[in-house]
Amino acid sequence: MFSSKISGLGSYVPENVVTNDDLAKLMDTNDAWIQERTGIKERRHIKKGDGNSTSIMGVKAAIIALERAQLEPKDIELIVFATLSPDMYFPGGGVQVQDLMGMPTVPALDVRNQCSGFIYALSVADQFVKTGMYRHVLVIGSENHSGGLDFTDRGRGVSVIFGDGAGAAVVSRNEGGKGGILSTHLHSEGKHKDELALQGPSTNYWVPQIIKENPQENIPYYPYMNGQFVFKHAVVRFSEVINEGLQANKLSVDDIDMLIPHQANLRIAQFIQHKFKLPDDKVFNNIQKYGNTTAASIPIALTEAWEEGKIKPGDLVVLAAFGSGFTWGSAIIEWV
Repeated sequence: MFSSKISGLGSYVPENVVTNDDLAKLMDTNDAWIQERTGIKERRHIKKGDGNSTSIMGVKAAIIALERAQLEPKDIELIVFATLSPDMYFPGGGVQVQDLMGMPTVPALDVRNQCSGFIYALSVADQFVKTGMYRHVLVIGSENHSGGLDFTDRGRGVSVIFGDGAGAAVVSRNEGGKGGILSTHLHSEGKHKDELALQGPSTNYWVPQIIKENPQENIPYYPYMNGQFVFKHAVVRFSEVINEGLQANKLSVDDIDMLIPHQANLRIAQFIQHKFKLPDDKVFNNIQKYGNTTAASIPIALTEAWEEGKIKPGDLVVLAAFGSGFTWGSAIIEWV
């Protein structure tokens, strides 16, 4: 068995900034209401004509990650692409990245675990590297939420939360042998699948059926979220999976140098921070600027924390996510 490490990080967000005041012009909401409930001040949305899509944003983040890893596209042996908002229903975004980046015919694998997508994708990459099958794996989390949100009063509870963007990481063989990705931990609980979901279009509810039924009051092709239910489960699962990762590596909360939670809601992150008694300099949040970018949120935050010098070699970095499915997971990393 080999060990793996993150050798390069990159992120990209659209230039178009959408503030809470901008959303207040479209629906019955306001800046104070949004900040109080979510902590979000603004987010980025793809703007028509800016040339962005889920796959293209992923490529932009990946180019940066590859440069920092001192690698070229031809060096990548596997692409793992995490998103809930692919450019097409099929094929997935991974093959588009392969084509756009001019890579050889490397395998491309798509992960559909929504808010936990990056942790799941990182886990896949970690295992492929540790078993020796691949030396360099490109992991991308990218989302275009804005094209599928309901910007009316009916959808305000969900639509104010989400933003667009992408983050990427290169997972490589850790030639030094010490540190790197120590472990990943994954879980699911499908009985709560309907509490945070997008039911259609799908094979259960195709577009022609939607048009025929014309459900004006409950349109199923917009996301639904039972906010309080999700919050209540998230704070429990976050705590459990962080502790699981620490215990698996015989570590304690005191060993954490940086916790980067999925940027779902600032109140969830603050609850976890308070529960673990972590000071502000050991928790990184950027949801205030970008909203919830789902599979992109952890790699964007991880990249920013690293760029700001808040993650250094030898630091213990903990990543944790919870979301639709329900699915959740954590990764314990000794930074190298």
